[in-house]
Amino acid sequence: KDSARNILNSAEKAGCRILLPTDVVVAKEFNVNVESFVVPVNECPEASMILDVGPQTVERIKESLLNTETLIWNGPLGAFEIRPFDRATSDLANFVSKLSNNNKLVSIAGGGDTLAALKNAEASYGFSYLSTAGGAFLEWMEGKKLPGITALQ
Repeated sequence: KDSARNILNSAEKAGCRILLPTDVVVAKEFNVNVESFVVPVNECPEASMILDVGPQTVERIKESLLNTETLIWNGPLGAFEIRPFDRATSDLANFVSKLSNNNKLVSIAGGGDTLAALKNAEASYGFSYLSTAGGAFLEWMEGKKLPGITALQ
């Protein structure tokens, strides 16, 4: 709890807004053709698991992207490997792809799961830059020196 609060406080001081989910998709098991439903984020039934963010959350993210110049995407929003838990990631990926294709957003995506999710959504075509690196991608974005890049220089 304290770590999360510290991150939220640091972000606020830096003028960065963190969007947290307000609704989620839940199911009793992670499997194909299971019954799933959307609930407010703080009302997940005890016998269920959260497998995706909900449609209200996706719409809030889309709204925020309309006034964004650059997006760095690392990681899917839900358990994209099984439908319908890919819905939020696929919906948002296609939205981002269209914004980027229309030169309204520079979109940078990194990491194996992220790229697999974008491919699953058939949305990677519109992204400005794709990187297969996950952790290394984030370290590069932080400005850290990467051994493989350093060796090439």
